[in-house]
Amino acid sequence: MKQLSGRLYDRAMAHDWLLVEILGDEPVVVAQGGQLKNLVPLNAFLRRSPHRPAIAYAVALTTRTGTGLSQLVPATDRVIRTEAVRMSDGRVHGVQVWSGGADEEPPERPVPGPAIWDLTSGVSTATRASLANKGMDPDIQPTHGRSFADDLPRRGLHGGETKMLAMAIRSKPGDAFCGCWEGCDPRGHPAPYGFVARAVLQPVADGSEHLVFRTMNWRCRGDCHSVAPDDLAQRILDGLAQPGTHRALVSLETWTLLKWLDEPCPHYDWRATGAPIVHPEDEPVIAAMTADFAKRPASGVLRLKGNGGGWVPMHVTVNRFELDEKTVAGLMSLRLPTAAELADSGLTTR
Repeated sequence: MKQLSGRLYDRAMAHDWLLVEILGDEPVVVAQGGQLKNLVPLNAFLRRSPHRPAIAYAVALTTRTGTGLSQLVPATDRVIRTEAVRMSDGRVHGVQVWSGGADEEPPERPVPGPAIWDLTSGVSTATRASLANKGMDPDIQPTHGRSFADDLPRRGLHGGETKMLAMAIRSKPGDAFCGCWEGCDPRGHPAPYGFVARAVLQPVADGSEHLVFRTMNWRCRGDCHSVAPDDLAQRILDGLAQPGTHRALVSLETWTLLKWLDEPCPHYDWRATGAPIVHPEDEPVIAAMTADFAKRPASGVLRLKGNGGGWVPMHVTVNRFELDEKTVAGLMSLRLPTAAELADSGLTTR
């Protein structure tokens, strides 16, 4: 019976590549073909396979060398093939592994896309594969110096996104998240993709350490339909929508822009990195808004970095928004100030 179970397992595995995330204490399976698997330890996933030790060793070897392999399992007619999923900085985020008969051809291999979200700086780094898996055009979209808000759909909250955004705000090293989203390609067609992220500490050029998400994504097979939208959060957001106002979620600790809920505000350079987005002389306004925010929604007129240079005055309102019972984000609403608001602020565009 044990041998029969092993043969049945191997035949089932032969149909799909496994995607294994390797950044934690042990390798975990996050996808089987295009089907989402929620961080299942590799040894537990392979518990019925008689070739578990050989497969685990192949994954470990590929992780260590960063190079895929094809090798026979000793004393069997089985072959194991692996491919490394490497970020552009050379670090391996995951390993794809397939096992089948030596005379079999593996199925078409999904192409995972590694990426990095720097939670400290608010800047993300993509790869062409990660952009393509989300339905974006890698010939148009940049891979470096991206905003987080470039990487999430510009629409209401999805259940999986809510959990991931909460994790981005309160994560600590070692935390991991796995989920699926209904993306959309440039033509408007559905492009569901899976996503796994793990928080790790990473040294940067100035000698400090940044908390980053090391991530992978891949095209799904419609699993996202099982993840319901966050209906309550969406109703709240719908009630706050106003014409001419552009809303986004931000981290209250770092003021990092996380996600646009409407079309992005076209009046300022929200993608700017490496320089202040708010005019340095507007610090007193920010301080007053911060004090107000402890008791009520805060608002004020701030000069933000303009597209093409200079500064543009914007009316900014920030509300508290609960992503879950433990995590509060900022719901930021931006619009052009009225003439009276601009006059009362005493600000200029210089």
